[in-house]
Amino acid sequence: MTDNKVAPYGQTGFFDDVCAFFDRAAQFTDHPKGLLDQIKACNSVYRFRFPIRKGNSVEVIDAWRVEHSHHMSPTKGGIRYSEMVNEDEVMALAALMTYKCAIVNVPFGGAKGGIKINPKNYSLAELENITRRYTVELIKKNFIGPAIDVPAPDYGSGEREMSWIADTYYTMNPGQLDAMGCVTGKPLALHGINGRREATGRGVAIATRECMSFAEDMAALGLTPGLEGKRIIVQGLGNVGYHSAKFLAEFGAIIVGLCEYEGAIYNPDGLDVDAVVAHRKETGTVLGFAGATKEFANSAEGLEQECDVLVPAALENQITINNIHNIKAKVIAEGANGPTSPEAGKIFTERGGIIIPDMYCNAGGVTVSYFEWLKNLYHVAFGRMDKRYEEKANLELVNLIEKMTGASLTWDQKKLVVKGPSELELVNSGLEESMVRAYHDIREIKVQNPKIEDLRTAAFVGSINKVAISYMNMGIWP
Repeated sequence: MTDNKVAPYGQTGFFDDVCAFFDRAAQFTDHPKGLLDQIKACNSVYRFRFPIRKGNSVEVIDAWRVEHSHHMSPTKGGIRYSEMVNEDEVMALAALMTYKCAIVNVPFGGAKGGIKINPKNYSLAELENITRRYTVELIKKNFIGPAIDVPAPDYGSGEREMSWIADTYYTMNPGQLDAMGCVTGKPLALHGINGRREATGRGVAIATRECMSFAEDMAALGLTPGLEGKRIIVQGLGNVGYHSAKFLAEFGAIIVGLCEYEGAIYNPDGLDVDAVVAHRKETGTVLGFAGATKEFANSAEGLEQECDVLVPAALENQITINNIHNIKAKVIAEGANGPTSPEAGKIFTERGGIIIPDMYCNAGGVTVSYFEWLKNLYHVAFGRMDKRYEEKANLELVNLIEKMTGASLTWDQKKLVVKGPSELELVNSGLEESMVRAYHDIREIKVQNPKIEDLRTAAFVGSINKVAISYMNMGIWP
């Protein structure tokens, strides 16, 4: 992108790609054009600039907040810290958030934010100043609040930045009871929730497992059902990529390749993800890892190695018309937003491959963010009220069964049965239920309409219908 708003002539922008997917799916609905236009458009685009002091000079920072859809309140979406961020990208990601929330039945409209900086170029104090000033600008324009717009972490941001946002909002809204619900992805000590950090990666793993559980779908790819023994390449060792690889390995898959911006490594017998992360932390690169049999200075080559599943979990536009013919995977699980271009996706599905679309596949983060938001509104941790009650009730049931049958369990055996759920267990259970149900809904739409060629189109159809119903319930459309 050479401009903050428009793609160069002859090229399409990220938002245009999202709209093209939308238009393709809209053909399979019967909603009026005006309603479809309303769903597709970004409702509010706020671009602003603010100065910060950097050393002895002053630097002007470009920033955005886009609220795509107000069919439900609040709107929800992360804040991206990147030199590459631009208005088109933020609009596209906000739109994807609307459809993503609808797919997993989370009652938010879509939003997204961006700050055009490379965090590595700023000190801790400067990053805090930028984040707090960004938050103040949002507050001034009523673009943040637990019932208005709720940011979250994204590329380049994390728990630390969310805690600064929460503190700034609370400082400027003293006495607001639900102030901590203004942002999610916060540290546990600041009313965050267990399981949020790994939620997106866990969701990617669950989505991949669910996709590969259908025997008839896998037979068409020449694969056996299930993740056990499947060879997987993961691009990106950030929060999403690392946890995707970790949970996929726990589900029985073999991580054969890992790709980062400095290069890629491969071993057909498998890589120890934690060992690779430790090596990279020590050396600054994945290259030179002793457990790799191949390594590539060009990271893109790592995507083209033999595998069953490819998980692009870095940035958008990683699989394009230029490399799709070299991709050997039979399933692409999109951990990142927009990693596959429309042209590349069309080629991949036409040759029989399955793409698990980003708007569903990486929805684990917003799902658990929803749980955190609820926790902040209820002012009580999940499991706190009923954990001990369930343990006592379960223990009484076990004791009754022992008495009736004459069987006898050890205390360690009883603890496995009577144990009440912790917050983390409840969060993981809710996440799994959301991801599993959503995949079945998407696949059912595709199965019921043979003209729908891929899961992405089916996911868009489902989300368009849900958003349309919300607008109809407002009485805007008959």
